[in-house]
Amino acid sequence: MKVLVINCSPVKTGATAEIVRMISGELSGRYEVKSICIDDYSFGFCRGCRSCHKTAACFQKDDISLIMDEFEKADIIVSVSPSYWADIPGQFKAFIDRCTPWCNTHDPHSKLSPGKKGYAVALRTGPGMQECERIIGSIVHFYGHMEIDCCGSLGLCGIGYKDDLSPRTEEIRQFCKMI
Repeated sequence: MKVLVINCSPVKTGATAEIVRMISGELSGRYEVKSICIDDYSFGFCRGCRSCHKTAACFQKDDISLIMDEFEKADIIVSVSPSYWADIPGQFKAFIDRCTPWCNTHDPHSKLSPGKKGYAVALRTGPGMQECERIIGSIVHFYGHMEIDCCGSLGLCGIGYKDDLSPRTEEIRQFCKMI
């Protein structure tokens, strides 16, 4: 089975990237794992034209198709997102908006292969879980419209830097065991 772990942060070297590295390492003994960073791809914003509601494709030709190819290849998708002002980063939101051609709320629409499972990981610097729950909710909502079955989530508070992850290593390992 193939797993895609996506760093939904534009920061390639921060705490989110470290969590992606930790999860990828934990899962690599059981699965074929690929990790990507949203910032490694170039794509524009959704124009809201709704042409994809008629064609099941976006007129913009950019890296969205490359990311969606990775989604298609994966059996399991793990989205790891930090909090940017109490929700997912703008780059990840722009990606989700551009997935409208695959959204199951209109026909015709493109479709990923059925049976994909998803997991959501949220992190934030503050102490309260409410922000993590909002981020997880955004990812779960996205998965639902992509017909990806969300099977679990993890919220990590008090994470501002990579060093903050040391006391959370076992919690992340336990999360990986359910994947």
